[in-house]
Amino acid sequence: MTGSTGTAPWDGPAIYVEGVHKSFGDVEALGGIDFVVERGKVLGMLGPNGAGKTTAVKILTTLLSPDRGRALVEGRDVVRSPAAVRELIGLAGQSTAIQEELTGRENLDIMGRLYHLDPGTRDRRAAELLERFELVEAADRPTKGYSGGMQRRLDLALSLVARPSVLFLDEPTTGLDPRSRLGMWDVIRELVAAGTTLLLTTQYLEEADALADEIVVIDRGKVIAAGTASDLKNRIGGDVVEFVVVERDRLGEAVEAVRPLTDSEPGVEPGAAQVSLRVGDGGSEALVETVRRLDAIGVHTEGLGVRRPSLDDVFLSLTGHGAEEPEDGPTPRGRRRRPAAAEERS
Repeated sequence: MTGSTGTAPWDGPAIYVEGVHKSFGDVEALGGIDFVVERGKVLGMLGPNGAGKTTAVKILTTLLSPDRGRALVEGRDVVRSPAAVRELIGLAGQSTAIQEELTGRENLDIMGRLYHLDPGTRDRRAAELLERFELVEAADRPTKGYSGGMQRRLDLALSLVARPSVLFLDEPTTGLDPRSRLGMWDVIRELVAAGTTLLLTTQYLEEADALADEIVVIDRGKVIAAGTASDLKNRIGGDVVEFVVVERDRLGEAVEAVRPLTDSEPGVEPGAAQVSLRVGDGGSEALVETVRRLDAIGVHTEGLGVRRPSLDDVFLSLTGHGAEEPEDGPTPRGRRRRPAAAEERS
C-alpha cells in the first residue's frame, strides 16, 4: 500500500498499521502490531493496563515515533508527514488538555487559535460545542470547578474544534460514573453517525461491545485476536452456566461438584463466590445437571442461569487473565513485569 505524503485524496482505510514496534529500554511496548480501520467505523482497542494501547495511540497521533513498521492516517505517514496527520485528527487522551485556570469557553478559543481559525469561526465552534456537550451554563466558569464528567466532555469538545475526520479516544470514560459513561457513549455514537472514524481504547469490555464495529485485542504489546464482538465470542463458542454460592465457605465443594461438566477449568471469583462453566452448546442440559449436583451435596446458590459468552469470557480465554491488571505491562525482554519507570501507562 502506498501512502501519500501530501494532501492528495486517499481511497484507502482511515488508519493503516503494519508491523509497528516500539520499545522503551528493555520494555517492548509494541511487538509488531497490524490493523486497519475503515472510514466511518469504530475500532475498539481492548486490553489491560500495560498492554500497549496508549503507545499505539501516541504513535498514530505523532506523539511518538515507532522503532520500525509503518502507520498511516488517511494515507499520511505519521513519521514522514506528521504535520499533515495532525491537521486531520483529534485526540482525547487519559490526561485532559484542559487549562484549569481558564473557563470552558476560553479553553475552546485557545484550541481554535492553535488550529489558526479566525475569530468568528472560533466563536461559532465554541458555542456549538458548549451546547452539544451540555456545558453552556458552566461555559464562563473556571474549569477547575468542573466535575470529572464535565471535564471529560470538555476534553472531547476540545478534540473536535477543528472537525477532525479521524478521532482517537484513549480510555475516554475511565473514572466516570455510570450515568456520565452512558452519556459519553451517546456522544460517540453521534460522532460516528456523522461520519467520523474513531479509534477507541478501553479496558471496559462492555464499552467495546456497545460501540465498536471491529475489535482488536492487545496483550503484552501484540494483537492476539481481531474481529467483531460476535466473531470473538464465537471463537470460544458454547454456553456459560453461572451461579453464586450462598455459603462462601462451601465454594470449593461446589466447584468440585460441577467440574466434570466442563472441558476447561471453571472460572471462579472467590470474592463474589461466583462460578462460571463453559459447557459447549448444551446449556439447558448442563444447567439441569448443575442443579442436580449441587442439590446432592446441599449447596445453596443464587443467580443460577445460562448465557452466551461475553467479551469477558473471550478475554480470559485468550489471555488467561482478566482485562484489568494494573501492574503487568508489555513484556520486558527476559522478565514478566515492567519497571515502574516505563513510559507508557497503558
